[in-house]
Order: sequence, then C-alpha cells, then structure tokens
Amino acid sequence: MARNEEKAQSMLYRFREAQAAELGLGTRADRRPRMASACKSLRDCERWRGEILREISRKVSKIQDSGLTDYEVRDLNDEINKLMREKRHWENQIVALGGANYRRNVAMLDDDGKEVPGTKGYKYFGRAKDLPGVRELFQSRKIDEDEDNQTLSFYKKFMNQGPAYYGDLDQEDGVLLESERLAEEEEWEEAYTTLREVLGLPEDEPIPQMPRHESSSSTADDPSASAVQSKRKAETDDGAIVDSEPSPSDKRPKKVTAEATISSSNPADQLQEAFLHAQTAASYIPFLSAESLLPPKMPTRVEMEQVLLDLKKKALVEEYFGNEKSAAT
Repeated sequence: MARNEEKAQSMLYRFREAQAAELGLGTRADRRPRMASACKSLRDCERWRGEILREISRKVSKIQDSGLTDYEVRDLNDEINKLMREKRHWENQIVALGGANYRRNVAMLDDDGKEVPGTKGYKYFGRAKDLPGVRELFQSRKIDEDEDNQTLSFYKKFMNQGPAYYGDLDQEDGVLLESERLAEEEEWEEAYTTLREVLGLPEDEPIPQMPRHESSSSTADDPSASAVQSKRKAETDDGAIVDSEPSPSDKRPKKVTAEATISSSNPADQLQEAFLHAQTAASYIPFLSAESLLPPKMPTRVEMEQVLLDLKKKALVEEYFGNEKSAAT
C-alpha cells in the first residue's frame, strides 16, 4: 500500500487539487487553522470568520428539519455552539490585528425573529428548544419571570412617590402643629396636677402657662411676620395709635444683629437669667431655695490651669524632697 506522501505526488491527486482550486473549494494546504492566534494576516482572519458564519447558517437551517432524531438535534446544536465559540476567537484575533470590532452585544434571533434562549453562553437553536428537559427549563424560567413582573407591578405604585407620600409636607398646613401644641398643653397640665398632689400644694392654685421658646429663625423665614413687625403700631400716651417706622437698628444686616446678640450674652446676664429661672422654680417647690436650684458653677480656664499647675508642683516636691521630709519626721 502506498504512503500518503506518495499518494500526494500522484498525477490523479494533483489533478483533483487543481480542479478543486478552480471550483473555489478549499484544498489541503488551504484549511482553516485550529488556533486563531496562529493566523497573522487580517485578510485571512476575515475570510475564516466568513466561512464560519456560512457554516453556522447552514447548520441552523439543517437543525430545523423535523426528520432528525433527538440525538442528531443535540449533536447539531453542540456543533453550532462550538462554531460560535470559534467565531469569537477569530473576532478577538481580528481586533488584535487592528481590524474591525465584531464583538457587539447584539441579541441573536432565530427564524421567527425571537431571541435565541440559553444560559451561560450556550444557546438552543431550532428543534433543540423542544428537546426533553430543555422545554421544562424555559417554562420554569418563564414562570419565575411572570412572578417577578407581577411583584414589580404590585409594588410599582409605591415607587417614585413625592415628599407628600412620606409626610414631609404635613407641617405646611399647620394642622399637625396645632394638634401637637394641644397635646403638649394636655401633658403639661397632667404633669403639673401630679406634681401638685405629690408636693401637697393647694388645689385652687392656677396652673401656670407652659413656657415656650419661639425661635427667631421662624420670624426671619416668615415674610408675613417680618412685614407685620415692620408695620407695627405704637400707642401714645393719649391713647392714639400711630404707625411707627422701623428704627435704623432694624434695617441693619442680619449678620450685624446676630453679632450684637452674641456680644450682649455675657456671663453676668446669663447668671442673672439662671437666677430668675431658679426663683420661678423655687416658688412652686417650697422646701427648696433658689440658690440650691442654680446650675453648678463651672471653673474657668484660668482656674483649671492654676489647679493643674499646683498639682504638678506638689508632685515634683514629693518626688525630690519626699524622702527627706519622711526622714526628718
């Protein structure tokens, strides 16, 4: 039996190769390389990619045949996915050689115009979607997608809501503030009644008003309040009401007013205000004096530094002269 090399040198073999080249068919020397990285010609890479695309198209048309068995359909589907992976390798090599970028995330469609289903890169074509086990896989996935869509449609009405949905605009109409004010007054009266019973105070004594600290920022933010203040009326000694113009001090910038307020709050004024609060509280509690209700006096920075200095001096004296003192005694 002749060897393969001897067969290749025969006249009939060379005639068949020449005939195949004239017909445009690939010869032995013109086969597609197994490794895409081995091809360094951009033109050849484009040609091999086109050949793979033609093979994929031919096999996708063949897999639609209803006369194929399930085993043949599975083998064809595996071959198509293998060709798809090989096509990606050639596309990567084309990009590496400076060619066009064919790696686009475009959905793959079948003959009906629907996207080819699959998981983790493996696709099912034609009759492969109706194979046993594959049909159940896609049906369960479709059921899960329908459930997710129903859940999303149910909760969609709660999404992208405005500030009114979360109660951020409840204070604008003033109803909530009024109800909170009434609730505070009721709690104040109830707490004072309980305290009066505990301390044994006379019941005919009127309940004092709840102290409220109105912030100056509300007046500054409310233009209507500032307009009322600018047009306030002053009553004269005769009882006549005269419109008073705003004083020059009211026309100063807010920054200057704030600085004046901060500078006026000196420690003496703060101490006087604390003493007045203590006297007010002591009037409701007979067995306590105003001095006992005053806040504790905090040492100043200078006093604290003096105390620390004295402690350090004492420690140094004990360190250097402690033994002598103990020996002398």
